[in-house]
Amino acid sequence: MNKDKDSSSATSHVLFVVTATTCVLFAISAFYFILPNRETWMMDLPQASSYAGHIDGLFGLITFLVGFWFIVSEAVFFYLIFRFRRKSPDQKAEYVTGEEPHQKRWVTIPHILVIICDIVLIFGTVYVWYKVKQDLPPAQATIRVVGQQWAWTFEHPGPDGKLGSEDDITLVDELHLKANTVYHFKLESKDVLHSFSIPAFRIKQDSVPGRTITGWFEAIKEGKYDIQCAEMCGVGHGLMKSDLYVHSPKSYERWLKQISPGDQALAPREQENQIALNRRNPGKR
Repeated sequence: MNKDKDSSSATSHVLFVVTATTCVLFAISAFYFILPNRETWMMDLPQASSYAGHIDGLFGLITFLVGFWFIVSEAVFFYLIFRFRRKSPDQKAEYVTGEEPHQKRWVTIPHILVIICDIVLIFGTVYVWYKVKQDLPPAQATIRVVGQQWAWTFEHPGPDGKLGSEDDITLVDELHLKANTVYHFKLESKDVLHSFSIPAFRIKQDSVPGRTITGWFEAIKEGKYDIQCAEMCGVGHGLMKSDLYVHSPKSYERWLKQISPGDQALAPREQENQIALNRRNPGKR
């Protein structure tokens, strides 16, 4: 019996030490490695839009509030296991009703604190939702985005800066934006549900057949980024990938000049040919 008692005691000590060490390491890594670099939360994706930081901040708020209560609950759990473990073979279990005031406090106090944390999360979520989805800043330019199996079609304003005029530029699977410019996008779908996703912008908006959905973004970092479809839309869903180019103002003007009027006139035909090819050979894009 003594050997069993010693073994149980040793196991309890080991579990307690391992749990405490894990919690300490988590806290250290969180506050010294994750907090200073918010982009780490999103697998090193750059914050390429003006509201990407708000999205990452919401992820961080949820992560650390939930992580804090995870650490507290696990610490209490293993403390109780260690503190009230069986110390002798003749010791019987005690029936706890949970009705005594000193026992109820173990439930009511954490419950109130968790509700307060939930209110903080709700406030943060509503704030970010309003900033991204509800509060559309005035548009400096407008683009049209059309999803279909299995390609994205982008209509850019031409040299006159207005969408819907004769000099519009239509490209398949290629979007060009000017940095530090507020864009409104008109999102449509020709066939099934798609989801317009730019991970570096922290944006994902479903496109619904028969509807035109307006959203916005402002690119703040120049470079090339991925555009994806984040909605299962058919056998070619995994191949529905496009490229986003964010230019400086001068680079964007050069790109506009490189597209001659003849190229613009051929763009719709090239668009239809490319989409037809994608439909026939979804695995050979």
